[in-house]
Amino acid sequence: MSFGLCNAPASFQRCMMAIFSDFIENIWEVFMDDFSVYGKNFDQCLENLEKVLQRCKEVDLVLNWEKCHFMVREGIVLGHRISERGIGVDRAKIEVIEQLPPPTNIKAIRSFLGHAGQGCSLRVDEECLEAFHKLKEALVIAPIIQLPDWNKPFEIMCDASDYAVGAILGQTNDKKHHAISYASKTLTGPQLNYSTTEKESLAVVFAIDKFRSYLVGAKVIIYTDHAALKYLLTKKDAKPRLIRWVLLLQEFDIEIRDKKGVENSVADHLSQMKFEETSPFPIDDYMRDDQLLKVTIAQPWYANLVNYIVAGYVPEGADKRKLAHDSRFYLWDDPYLYKLYADGLLRRCILACEAPQVLDRCHASSYGGHYGAYRTHAKIWQSGFYWPTMYEDAKEFMRRCPRCQRLGNINPRDAMPLTSNLQVDVFDVWGIDFMGPFPKNGDKEYILVAVDYVSKWVEAPCPAADSRHSIMMFWETIFPRFRVPRVIISDGGACFIDKCFRKCLTDLGVDHRVATPYHPQTSGQAETSNKQIKNILQKIVKAMGKEWVSKLPDALWAYRTAYKTPIGMTPYQMVYGKTCHLPVELEFKSHWAVKRWNMDL
Repeated sequence: MSFGLCNAPASFQRCMMAIFSDFIENIWEVFMDDFSVYGKNFDQCLENLEKVLQRCKEVDLVLNWEKCHFMVREGIVLGHRISERGIGVDRAKIEVIEQLPPPTNIKAIRSFLGHAGQGCSLRVDEECLEAFHKLKEALVIAPIIQLPDWNKPFEIMCDASDYAVGAILGQTNDKKHHAISYASKTLTGPQLNYSTTEKESLAVVFAIDKFRSYLVGAKVIIYTDHAALKYLLTKKDAKPRLIRWVLLLQEFDIEIRDKKGVENSVADHLSQMKFEETSPFPIDDYMRDDQLLKVTIAQPWYANLVNYIVAGYVPEGADKRKLAHDSRFYLWDDPYLYKLYADGLLRRCILACEAPQVLDRCHASSYGGHYGAYRTHAKIWQSGFYWPTMYEDAKEFMRRCPRCQRLGNINPRDAMPLTSNLQVDVFDVWGIDFMGPFPKNGDKEYILVAVDYVSKWVEAPCPAADSRHSIMMFWETIFPRFRVPRVIISDGGACFIDKCFRKCLTDLGVDHRVATPYHPQTSGQAETSNKQIKNILQKIVKAMGKEWVSKLPDALWAYRTAYKTPIGMTPYQMVYGKTCHLPVELEFKSHWAVKRWNMDL
């Protein structure tokens, strides 16, 4: 075989495997042109070698005798020493390490430690933790930590990272640096957006403020690895923030010196540490005692109204005339406030802390359907709840709903207005259509959607996509519950133009109209219902899995209780003459749920 071909090694290996297929893992092992023949004793090894050589003779394989080693107890195979004891290390590979001279400086020690730790994973056991705690104790006891000498200048080493600042206060005694105190702080809020220069400046300001009691009236030497900071503090046209910091530092006798980041390793380590805040409202060291008792309590948005209705109290700065006018439309029934509306419903006023939960129930629950802001607002309204910003909150909640953001429509397509049907009575006109196929669940793969053109009421069983099951749906669901319709509109699917299906409708006197092919607008109500039910299923079923069958009743519940603009109410309300009471009304105590005459049920 020619050298240099990309498939040469693989082809050669396959050739060797084919020739010696009955010997592999029994008496020999091969890797391309390097093979080993073995046995448990001398006689067995000699017998196996004879078999291999005979096979080489049969297929005209030529061996290089200079590279052959016969009847040995150990040898080098693929860079490893193989013997009866197992796999060992080739001595030629470790001679360089054995001859390494001992390290004589810090750089040599770091090089050796890096070599020793290369390719090794860190395993923290009890021994490692014990050594770590001993090192921490050594860093905070004498002679590392010492008392300050007020006759010598103080030295501050500070550094900043992307998310924290760190500083060390110390002094130099006998040419050795001794620490006095350590400090670090996690950056929060706008501080995370500071530039590198601003973060380094913040580290200096933080250190000066933290160690202020040591530094007032003393010489202070600041070491930093940011060379530009030395000249920035003397710049006259700096940013207002930097100018304020410079004014704070002018109180102290400061000298700034450059220091490499490698030499400033301790401060650099402190600036890389993250600390969780133990309290979201830390107490300032300079806060006066009389300010500690001041607590801000958020009042309900209707507090002034309730005070006026119950006690006639008008808060300072409030408009008494406006309170008197607005209070006529509210009813206080301890502990709830209700608002009166012309439709006769009393809607409970919701607190700001309860609003997100009500929005979640009416938008993302099993009966919510993940509708848009308008229909979510309408569902809250018909459930008997009110707060002033409910529509704006519904829009914001929908924008933050992850399921709606991933699966919601971006822009609806504009369509020409269609001619409506002249029949206006409920259940006179039904549109039917098959939706699917969905992931198969048993024998269920399709949904037969039947929608009333007037009330928008939907029935959606899961039969097979044939004419027999379509007829059964009408006989078992539509006819006995909603009466025989006057018109049925469907597409030109085979199950709907079947002779048996059309004969059944003709015998009952039902006018069957077939939509125009490739023009779904002619059966637009069924297509619209299909789209809405599919959107609901996509948002409540995980990746449209097989559980869509069990989630279909929830999707129908959400659809039937959703506000429909063409009829000005929900399909449920138009069919039954009243709104559907939802679990959210019991959970958050809508008016009908707490009425006295319901308590004895």
